[in-house]
Amino acid sequence: MIMSIVKVLLIASVPTLLSVSNAAPNEEQSTGPLSTLHAFHAALAHSDAKAALALLAEDAVILEAGSAQTRDEYAGEHLGEDIAFAIAVQTTRINEAVRHEGNLAWATATTHAQGNLNGHKIDSTGVELVVLTKQEGKWRIRAIHWSSHANKSGQK
Repeated sequence: MIMSIVKVLLIASVPTLLSVSNAAPNEEQSTGPLSTLHAFHAALAHSDAKAALALLAEDAVILEAGSAQTRDEYAGEHLGEDIAFAIAVQTTRINEAVRHEGNLAWATATTHAQGNLNGHKIDSTGVELVVLTKQEGKWRIRAIHWSSHANKSGQK
């Protein structure tokens, strides 16, 4: 079922992705979805699971570490680990971009994370893709895909 949701989101996004114009988005188009995304990351960093979950749509899917989780699975299985990571590790978001078409938006970013988590040194580079939709005037996260790799010693 999760993979069906992901396929539908990706297939539905293709025509939109192909039709994006080069025109600059208006302020609401870029700040609405981006504000929601930043609020999600802030909730993780402040150990506020309730606020983080409130920003995820009921049918959200989270793709990370080679697995897919529903919102409920994420809440019960991996959210706590993401909160611990956000608290312990300094993450810098680079090349953050948001695209918007109607009630659909997608945001991408490159990340650099450094710190220590449970006695392990963290130095990694990652990418993030977040799909958001606007329903009843509010932006909610429908899908998150995180991927990262450890940096080689001495590299950033």
